[in-house]
Amino acid sequence: MKGAVISMLVVLAMVAFVAKPGEAITCADVNSYLASCVPFLTGGAGAPTAACCTGVSKLKDNAVSTADKQAACNCVKAAAAALPTIKDDAASSLPGKCNVPLNIPISKNTNCKE
Repeated sequence: MKGAVISMLVVLAMVAFVAKPGEAITCADVNSYLASCVPFLTGGAGAPTAACCTGVSKLKDNAVSTADKQAACNCVKAAAAALPTIKDDAASSLPGKCNVPLNIPISKNTNCKE
C-alpha cells in the first residue's frame, strides 16, 4: 500500500506541469486537493476520508470557469491514466460519496472537451 501511495505522489508531481500557463487552476492545485483520496481510489479504503471529501469540495469551489473545469479534468485524467491501480468505480462514485456535486468527471477515459 505504501508503494502505491508513493507511486501516486510521484505521478501527481509529474502531472503537475500538464496545465497550460495562464489558467487559474493548475494540476498542482488539483493534485493537492485529491492526494488524500488515493487510498479510496485505489481500493485501499472502503470510503473516502473527511480530508479527501474536503479536497473534492475545494476542487469544486476552485474550478468555476469552463477553462478551469477542462484543465482540472485533464489533470485528473492524466493522473488516473498514469496510475493503473485506480478503480474506475471508486473514481466515478467519489463525488457522490462525498456529497459534492462535482461537474468534473474523475476517470482516465473522459473527454475533457465536452
